[in-house]
Amino acid sequence: MKTIEKHPLYKPDRSKKDMRLNELKCKAKVIAALLFFCLPRVFSGCTGTNSTGSGVTVVFPTISVPEQITGGDKEHFFASYYGINSWSASQRYVSVLQTDVKYKLPDENDSATLGIVDLTTNEFIPLTQTRAWNFQEGCMAHWLGTSPDSLIIFNDYREGKNISVIMNVHTGKEVRTFPHPVSAVSDDGTKAVSINFSRLRITRADYGYGGEGQDSREEVQLPADDGLFLMDLETGEIKLIVSIEQVKEMIPPVPENGIEYFCHTRFSKEGTKIFWLARAIPQRNTVSFTVNSDGSNIQHCFPEGWEGSHFDWLNDDELMITAKYEAKQYAHVLFTVGKQDYKRLGKGLFDYDGHGTFSPDRKWMVTDTYPSVGMREQKIYLMDMETEAVYPMGRFLQPEEYTNYWRCDLHCRWSPKGDMIGFNSTHTGSRQIYIYKLSYTD
Repeated sequence: MKTIEKHPLYKPDRSKKDMRLNELKCKAKVIAALLFFCLPRVFSGCTGTNSTGSGVTVVFPTISVPEQITGGDKEHFFASYYGINSWSASQRYVSVLQTDVKYKLPDENDSATLGIVDLTTNEFIPLTQTRAWNFQEGCMAHWLGTSPDSLIIFNDYREGKNISVIMNVHTGKEVRTFPHPVSAVSDDGTKAVSINFSRLRITRADYGYGGEGQDSREEVQLPADDGLFLMDLETGEIKLIVSIEQVKEMIPPVPENGIEYFCHTRFSKEGTKIFWLARAIPQRNTVSFTVNSDGSNIQHCFPEGWEGSHFDWLNDDELMITAKYEAKQYAHVLFTVGKQDYKRLGKGLFDYDGHGTFSPDRKWMVTDTYPSVGMREQKIYLMDMETEAVYPMGRFLQPEEYTNYWRCDLHCRWSPKGDMIGFNSTHTGSRQIYIYKLSYTD
C-alpha cells in the first residue's frame, strides 16, 4: 500500500514519533484560545477526546495517515467537484480522471481518461475518454443511486456538442446519452441540473469546457432561453426551470459591457430544492439563490452584499455557504432557507473561503484552505457540528507550478458510510489522490 507518511513535503499534525510533543503543543493552543480568543469549545484535536471546559466532551474519530491511491507518471484527480460522492455504494470503487495535461488550461482537443480505482488493490481501471473536463470539477461524474456500483453519469464533448452519458462501469456499455451536460445530480439519481459550460468558458474559464459545445450567447447579457435546466434521467425530459433573464430584478445591475451567468449548482438532500450562484463579469458580482426543483419559489440566501462561494446542504432546509458574513469577511455560514437565520460556524476559526462539506450522518464538517501566502500550505480541518470543536487533520505544500487555471484545490469529499475522506493534492510534485480512513468510538 502506498503511503506518504515519510515524504519530506508531507507535514502531518498527528505524527506518531512526535505525539507527546504534539499533545503539549495542542494544550498550549487550547490555553491560548481560552485566554485570548474566548473560544472555549474549539480544540486542535490531537487526542481522541477533548473536554470543552463547559461540561461537554468531544470524541473525534481516529484518523489515519492519508493513503495515496494513485501514482505513476500521469496526473490523477477525482472526476467531479468537491462534496460530490466519488465512491460506489459498496465503497470499493472511486471515480477518477487521468491525464497527461499539466500546467495549462485544457481545451476540447485535450482528452482525459475517465476510470475507477479499485480500493482493494489501488488499481486504476480505465473506462473511456472525455473531452469535457477541467481541473476544478473533472467531468462532473456522479454515481447514480438507482443502480449502486454499476452506473455513472459524466460529461463529454462529441461531434461539437457538450453532452452527458450514463455508462455501466463494469461492462463499459453506454446506457443513455443526453443533449445537455450535467452540473448536479440528485442523491436518488433520478434527476440532474444542467447549465451552460460554454458560457462558463468565457466567464470563468477554469470551470467551463473548451470548444463550442453549447451556444454561449456571448452577445446576450441576460438570455431568456438559458439558465438552470432540469433533466429527468429516467424519461429524458429536459426543461428550463429558471432563466438568467428571470433573475434580472434580483441581482445587481449588469454592466453595459458585461454578461450574467449561472454556476455551482447542488440539490438538497431530498432533492426538493436546488442551490446555485448567479454571477456577472467583468466585476464578479455574486448572488446566492435557492429554488424548488420545479422552478418555483426563487429565494435569495443572504442579504445584499453577502455574495457566496462554496456550499453544501446540511439537510433539505439548512445550507452552509462560505459568504461575506454581514457583508464584511468570508466565513462558513449556516442558514435556513426562507428565514433570516444565520450562524457563523467555527467560532472565528473558519472565517475564510473554504470548501466545506458534511458527513453523511451530518455530525461532522470537513473543510480546507487555499494555499497560505508564502508557505503555500493547504490545510484540512474536521469540525464537530454540535460543539464546533475543530480538529486539524493535515497540511500540504502546493508547488509554485500549480497555480492559475490548473491549480489543485484539496476539494475534500466523504465516502457514503462516512469512514473515508478523499482529497486531491500536489505536495509530492504531481497531482494525485489521497484518502483518510476514519474509525469512530461509540
